Amino acid sequence: MRGFGELDSRKQFADVRGGWNERGVSFSVLVTGKRQPVWCRESRVDESDGFQLWIDTRATHNVHRATRFCHRFAFLPIGAGPSYRDPVGDQLLINRARENANPVRPGDLRVRGTLTKDGYLLECCVPATSLTGYDPSEYDKLGFFYAVMDRELGWQTQSVNTQFPIDEDPSIWTTLELVR
Repeated sequence: MRGFGELDSRKQFADVRGGWNERGVSFSVLVTGKRQPVWCRESRVDESDGFQLWIDTRATHNVHRATRFCHRFAFLPIGAGPSYRDPVGDQLLINRARENANPVRPGDLRVRGTLTKDGYLLECCVPATSLTGYDPSEYDKLGFFYAVMDRELGWQTQSVNTQFPIDEDPSIWTTLELVR
């Protein structure tokens, strides 16, 4: 998925790819060009290098506050465990949400992180059971937004940047059409 940041002459440092099926959605994120070590902490997800994902299983673009069908997930290539070497997958609340999505049970999100000489590869999966209302046979569109966040390289977003309330307003997320 190419980000629209290129139109704004923002540097693209991550290659983000996604796929879906009835069992859920998966993404791979390859970050390159880092000179500093990756910094991640499970206890400080918003300050860590990683990938955040917003999904609305109803693709409702006429509301400005998240509903129970809106989700926010964070994935980090490292940051958990005794030496901070284990990957992290977590559900985050959406600020100002009218109603929160069903909570995800620990271990439901699948994530694998591999450090490289100049970045990392992050592979993550959100199973259908972790997406309130996910039913591709009934709803073939998703509201969607992502951000790759890096302390050294900055933010790479799928479309607009942080000048807009991307983290809480599903009306500005894009639409993914689930095509077979």
